[in-house]
Amino acid sequence: MNIRRHIFAVAATAMLSTGAYAADIKLGVAGPFTGGSSSMGVSMRDGVRLATKEINAAGGINGNKIVLVELDDEAKNERGVQIAQELINNEKVVATLGYINTGVALASQRFYQDAKIPVMNNVATGSILTKQLPNAAENYVFRNAAPDNIQAPLVAKETVEKRGLKKVAILADSTNYGQLGREDLEKALKTYGVTPVAVEKFNIGDVDMTSQLLKAKNAGAEVILTYAIGPELAQIANGMAKLGWKKPMIGSWTLSMASFIDTAGKNGDGATMPQTYIQSPSTTPKRKAFQEAYLKEFKPKNNNIASPVSAAQGYDSVYLLAAAIKQANSTEGPKILAALQDLKTPVDGVVITYNKPFSASDHDAIKMKDVVMGVVENGRVEFLNAEDAIAKKK
Repeated sequence: MNIRRHIFAVAATAMLSTGAYAADIKLGVAGPFTGGSSSMGVSMRDGVRLATKEINAAGGINGNKIVLVELDDEAKNERGVQIAQELINNEKVVATLGYINTGVALASQRFYQDAKIPVMNNVATGSILTKQLPNAAENYVFRNAAPDNIQAPLVAKETVEKRGLKKVAILADSTNYGQLGREDLEKALKTYGVTPVAVEKFNIGDVDMTSQLLKAKNAGAEVILTYAIGPELAQIANGMAKLGWKKPMIGSWTLSMASFIDTAGKNGDGATMPQTYIQSPSTTPKRKAFQEAYLKEFKPKNNNIASPVSAAQGYDSVYLLAAAIKQANSTEGPKILAALQDLKTPVDGVVITYNKPFSASDHDAIKMKDVVMGVVENGRVEFLNAEDAIAKKK
């Protein structure tokens, strides 16, 4: 198998030299570190690395250091399957963090289920992910990202309820992410009695959205709703500019990606999306500390994290798993599972403080109340509503 393999161990030098750790705790990290989804994957990976460095420097988990085994799935379903088998069978990981792309997660996480090894989806948002295997006696799939059945209603609310726009066009990519998100969006719009005037699809890598946009324009669309990733989203914004037809863009969280903002430039201003985390100088002490540490460690372009949501959720996912392993005092999958479903101690994360985030019947940590709306302004994502910015400072 041609799999990019990278073992990333971070620990305090003194601990390593004195042998203070009893054993390694291997965690898999799977995501797209190259290609069109890489800004999400690399940001997630770096958030994971940062949290791992902090935990190891503080003594590890019950005296054991975390070792990360990072594999690039290239946003390809078949690669994700290979990587899952590699991490489970060869690397013997005790859990895996990651998945950016819904399709890759759906193809891969069943192997963890069979092996009774927890997998923490820290970016992928397809609503079905944590309920993919409803008949299983135990569910080893968890998530600390906002699922699409939370995001889609927020997009619909912003569009119809707050802005009064009822002639909507949906542009979604052809991936599982795009099409499952489109379904959630249509369902959310239906609660307002709204049926899209146009629903258009495109493929990853498409650079001309003229056809789709003309259909939306000719149908009288007042707003473009999106479910896709950054590069193609930028083509939508730039395509509207070329047509001289500027309409609001409201979509899923991926409108916050640097690959959208940088490529769209001023054409991306005003794009609005749900966010669990916004990189902002005006924020909580926990978020401020995270931002400062991330910028110092990884030095992103213009001090802008390429995908802030991915970085923050990646960071938090390590602390959630670490809390469960510590509580279980074990690296056995069933014991980690039981601990995750009944975490005794709150986990102070960047996105939220996780107070019993999971139960046996609910493996999604993020709820509607944890999500705010962001807007692109002058090359950055800002809080759409001032009251959310104030709340996130407390």
